[in-house]
Amino acid sequence: MSSTDERADEPTTTYEQAREELADVVRRLEAGGLTLEESLALWERGEELATLCQHWLDRARERLAAAAPADGTEG
Repeated sequence: MSSTDERADEPTTTYEQAREELADVVRRLEAGGLTLEESLALWERGEELATLCQHWLDRARERLAAAAPADGTEG
């Protein structure tokens, strides 16, 4: 398997894109003036984006942990 095949389960939206859209969702919800249906749809989208951001943060944490030297091996 190539490295692109191994990453097939990763979302296509970048962390930065998801974070910016999430911030926009929050701004729109805080501004008010939406119908209940619009608010619910935005809330649900916000939940999806928060999950996506968490995915990217978890992956970054895993990569950092893998790159860090093992305990006790440092000079």
